[in-house]
Amino acid sequence: MPASATVTRNTLRQQIADALRDEVLAGRLQPGQEFTVKEIAAMYGVSATPVREALVDLTAQGLLDSNQHRGFQVHRFSVEDYRGMVEARSLIAEGIFRTDGAPRADATHGPALVSVRRRAEEASRAARCGELDVLIGYDLRFWRELGALVANPYIADFLHRLRMQAWVFAVPRLRTEPDLKAWLWGGHEDLVDAITLGDARTARAVVVAHHEHALRWADRLEQHTL
Repeated sequence: MPASATVTRNTLRQQIADALRDEVLAGRLQPGQEFTVKEIAAMYGVSATPVREALVDLTAQGLLDSNQHRGFQVHRFSVEDYRGMVEARSLIAEGIFRTDGAPRADATHGPALVSVRRRAEEASRAARCGELDVLIGYDLRFWRELGALVANPYIADFLHRLRMQAWVFAVPRLRTEPDLKAWLWGGHEDLVDAITLGDARTARAVVVAHHEHALRWADRLEQHTL
């Protein structure tokens, strides 16, 4: 296969994966919903090969399940799964601010923090206004860019995956919340402020508060399903 064809296919594969991920996060593809490679290929007007590769990628990220005979379906995460995601990312995030690899406002990280702060401002505003769809996009970009400042890229990738999975679980449930704004965390600016000041203790406290907020919501969900 010519190199240009490989690049084109890989680009298309990524575009399809991104589009399907957005469909899941927007709640248009619901947990448990099934579909085939053929159906997705027809939806986007492309060949089956990049679609199959995109679906395999999303399966590897834990967002889809593959069934050899029926195609793919959006993964169903349980409340216990969500609690595990929150606890895992909490342990890792708190650990980051206890190491020399923690993000900080120095000559290396300072310029990147300008972009992170813009994401933080938009995410915090969306949370205050109850704009869930806007918040999801900015929240993921905020943590992705912040994670890129961490010295260990494996940690950053793992945290991004956990955050993506947590949103996939949370989105359909948040859309039914009567008091949505109460359950949207918006402490992004507080975290950036602490990092900018080099205040690791406050940064850890913000991270802890974030995850305690998520766990309280998990407790509420469990109580409502009993």
